[in-house]
Amino acid sequence: MSNADKTLISIATYNEIENLPTLVEEILRYAPEADLLVIDDNSPDGTGRWVDELAARDKRVHCLHRSGKLGLGTAIMAGMKYAMDNGYRYFLNMDADFSHHPRYLPALIGAMEPSGAAPVDLVIGSRYVAGGGVENWPFKRLAMSRAVNLYTRWLLWLKPRDASGGYRCYRVEKLAKIDFSNFYSRGYSFQQEMLWRLKRLGCRFAEVPILFADRVKGSSKINMREARRALAVIGRLAVTNWTGI
Repeated sequence: MSNADKTLISIATYNEIENLPTLVEEILRYAPEADLLVIDDNSPDGTGRWVDELAARDKRVHCLHRSGKLGLGTAIMAGMKYAMDNGYRYFLNMDADFSHHPRYLPALIGAMEPSGAAPVDLVIGSRYVAGGGVENWPFKRLAMSRAVNLYTRWLLWLKPRDASGGYRCYRVEKLAKIDFSNFYSRGYSFQQEMLWRLKRLGCRFAEVPILFADRVKGSSKINMREARRALAVIGRLAVTNWTGI
């Protein structure tokens, strides 16, 4: 099978050695025809070294090593560039901590070419459509997530219910139409900005339900400073919506 018919699954890592071996096994079980790209930000726990050892045994696995923690948005961009440079059909991004379970991979990939309907350009694994949800979240976190999504959808005129979710499958030929040098975000607001830019290109979106589970092993990389930056980026994009500037 040539890359033109294949999906590249990408995960960004920093100190995820506790999760990665089991996660990779599950990814390759649910999507055996896909390739896997791990983008590692020089994890001191040996994550990148472990991926290199696996890649030497399994040609489906690749590792992109970066010099340090450069931001989630730039990691996803690096994965997208790899997919474009190597001629993949779809690019699928997911988290490295099992919050995005690999059992949903067939549904996300399959929804790109729905039977009896027009193909779509982006499929979102959604917590906020019928059948989706979250697991083991305190009320405060769920309320905050819902509020951020409402804020994003209202300001940026977006239709997807889960505008901040990172479990996504993209059509690579559409990614090639985006000028990534114009992005404001380098962190978690990349997800919202990516939706906004694809919408401006006239891309078609779909959502499939997922159950989002909080991580069990390792520690979260989200902090309040990054959250404030994300809100600022969304506000900046909204100004462009309203003024064209």
